[in-house]
Amino acid sequence: MPIAKKTVRDVAPGGRRVLVRCDFNVPLDQARITDDRRIVESLPTIRYLLDCGASVILCSHLGRPKGVTPELSLKPVAKRLSELLGTNVPLAEDCVGPGVEAACGALRPGQALLLENLRFHPEEEANDPAFASSLASLADLFVNDAFGSAHRAHASTEGVAHCLPGVAGLLMEKEIEFLGKALAAPERPFVSVLGGAKVQDKIGVIDSLLPRVDRLLIGGGMAFTFLKAKGFEIGGSLLDESNLDFARDVLESSQERVLLPEDVVVTDDLADGSDAAAVTSSEIPSNKIGADIGPQARDSFAEEVRTAGTVVWNGPMGVFENPAFAGGTRALAQAIAECPGTTIVGGGDTAAAVERFGFADRISHVSTGGGASLEFLEGKELPGVAALQNK
Repeated sequence: MPIAKKTVRDVAPGGRRVLVRCDFNVPLDQARITDDRRIVESLPTIRYLLDCGASVILCSHLGRPKGVTPELSLKPVAKRLSELLGTNVPLAEDCVGPGVEAACGALRPGQALLLENLRFHPEEEANDPAFASSLASLADLFVNDAFGSAHRAHASTEGVAHCLPGVAGLLMEKEIEFLGKALAAPERPFVSVLGGAKVQDKIGVIDSLLPRVDRLLIGGGMAFTFLKAKGFEIGGSLLDESNLDFARDVLESSQERVLLPEDVVVTDDLADGSDAAAVTSSEIPSNKIGADIGPQARDSFAEEVRTAGTVVWNGPMGVFENPAFAGGTRALAQAIAECPGTTIVGGGDTAAAVERFGFADRISHVSTGGGASLEFLEGKELPGVAALQNK
């Protein structure tokens, strides 16, 4: 287990100005938030601090702006946050500067303010010490609740914690506890499901999990590199050729614990899918593209998952954005929802999939961090967590 970090429960926030790093990097359709889960997940920490009588200064990034980018303003977030909290959360004009300092100084206990997009300033991602110091000067306590950004050593995630006493928020605490227990003391059988596009993206996770798991299920685009490593024809399916040797080594060293799809769904056109058909994995036509795990694989994977004591899933089973290739990801999401054990879904596309199919509320923990959860499962130290005070 990682070193236990102090949380908001270990300090007395009442009467203090508290800078809270949240992850409000929500998807937008112009100015409309299409998924507010990250905002909702931040509410327990914000409400706790407000109820304690703290003056709460919230900050986050949104998207990848190049300087001040009006369409990436946090204005929609301030509006949605105000609705969810039932109290007005104004948006500051910026995240540093005299006007922001005045607005923060005017906050009364039990009031909250949201700073404008941190990444409007390049100093944020550069972890510029002067910028971190400017942020820190707004408050006298720092709370990091942005697990989704904890793998980045930015000014608001890592730098500020060297200027102010830093503790974990309630969401950060939950993320670390669920993922940490899965690595250190999982209920067995421990089953991990990995999907997504490239083997390269999952090498560190495979190396970390293989000695720990009872079964490793591999689907998604990365499965075709493993099928190729077995000598199978994969047609025009995604191939991570530079990692074929890695795939062969995994299959040779851990063949009894690694489960590949027995069948796959193939097509001529990933965008269309009208000709989608299931074929045995050893009989993929040379002119076809693999797009999903097939019906037999769905049943096999579901059986492994339903009887597990702990499940960790990261990466969809196919091109689930297209309904023709969503069957594998949907079937796996349902099986994980039916598992009585501890179930953990990594962030990013996997979290989006369980939300889309309506199973998120039946899963023990849906992580808010895609890249952060992957790096945590690799056993890497996350800078935004490491900088916080130890218990």
